[in-house]
Amino acid sequence: MQCRKGCGACCIAPSISTPIPGMPKGKPAGVRCIQLDSNNTCKIFAQKSRPPVCLLFSASEEFCGTSNDFALQQLSILEKETCS
Repeated sequence: MQCRKGCGACCIAPSISTPIPGMPKGKPAGVRCIQLDSNNTCKIFAQKSRPPVCLLFSASEEFCGTSNDFALQQLSILEKETCS
C-alpha cells in the first residue's frame, strides 16, 4: 500500500524519541511534527535528515485503512498499546 497524499497520521499519532530537524528532542505522541506542512506532507521526506523511524514506517491496510481519520485512530491506539 502507498501512503495517501495528505494523510500525515504517522507524523502526528506516534511519539518519536530521536531528533527531528527543528525538534531536537523528538516529539510526543499526538503532536504534529514540525516538518509536516499545511497539506500534511513531510517537508523532509526525501532528505537524509529524516529520522530512521520515519524511514522504516510503511503504510499498511491494517494501520492506515481507507481514510486519514482511520489511520490517526489506529496509529494512536498502537502508540498507547506500545508505550511504556
